[in-house]
Amino acid sequence: MDDQTSGSAGPAAREHSAAAAGAHSERTAAEMHAPVMERELLDIFAPALQAPGSVYLDCTLGMAGHACAVLAANPEARLVGIDRDSAALELARGRLTDAGFDGRFSLHHATYDEIPEVLDAAKVAAADAILMDLGLSSFQIDTRDRGFAYSVDAPLDMRMNASGGGATAADLVNTLEEQELTRILSQYGEERFARRIARSIVQRRAEQPFTRSGDLVEVIDRSIPAKSKRTGGHPAKRTFQALRIAVNDELDILQDALEAALGALADGGRLAVESYHSLEDRMVKRAFTAVTTSSAPLDLPVELPELAPDYRLVHRGAKQASAQEQETNTRSASVRLRAVERTARTATSQESR
Repeated sequence: MDDQTSGSAGPAAREHSAAAAGAHSERTAAEMHAPVMERELLDIFAPALQAPGSVYLDCTLGMAGHACAVLAANPEARLVGIDRDSAALELARGRLTDAGFDGRFSLHHATYDEIPEVLDAAKVAAADAILMDLGLSSFQIDTRDRGFAYSVDAPLDMRMNASGGGATAADLVNTLEEQELTRILSQYGEERFARRIARSIVQRRAEQPFTRSGDLVEVIDRSIPAKSKRTGGHPAKRTFQALRIAVNDELDILQDALEAALGALADGGRLAVESYHSLEDRMVKRAFTAVTTSSAPLDLPVELPELAPDYRLVHRGAKQASAQEQETNTRSASVRLRAVERTARTATSQESR
């Protein structure tokens, strides 16, 4: 984890300045993407960010769209921002500074399961509002050479932190056994033609290793029956999702991050999570259900205060973007928003232990 404060760029920031400069041409386009469900999130966080010095922790900072909106709407709040993508982090720093928020934020190059370490580095005991906007950022989608988009031929990379080492999507499709590829496509992409696609990948790489996303898209397209391609979106959608999740270890990190975020909430603090596919949303739902369910026996006539849950749902179920937003912001079409609040009794019960 690199600590990058809001002052002049430190060593970690300078190290990645070239990457950020290379991506500068993407900045204007990325900034045009409206933050998903911005109004709903501002309403959720407003009660928790009224006090002077309140802390908003953005675990997936991206291009800082949500962060700018939260800071503008809550002048007493300060931002602690996290992103695993060093290039995006530098562009976010510039956007926050340009918006006049210098001195109100600290940025940290980390994954969001490192919340305790980030808060320690920021000298923050707990956060009053926490956001996780899962999946790809607009910056990553718009930066073509990252290989995330199946509609554009690019190097088959898919690492969220391209400068951080680790296996690429090309490494996975060129080296994994057919059985393991099948498991990844089925488990992470919910791809019903996983076995057929994996077999085609293994056959193709025996002739020539994969290096470009376009080559993989062609193999996937040939592997799926024509009648099955008439619905369900792009034929490569599920395979690309599965490989991206595997490359970035997204689900394991999310599991740890949810636990860390719940533990990092201040008394009365709120955690909101935006998910974009069913695997993520199911994990969030399970985590929130677990912490908002009473431990009292079902046949107990009166719930004892000490058995009440330490968290409550801010709203029942998952919220979706409005029809109007889905029309103007295509990324919002699949979003599911869930939120919980840490109840006031938590601090008291912890002190009494």
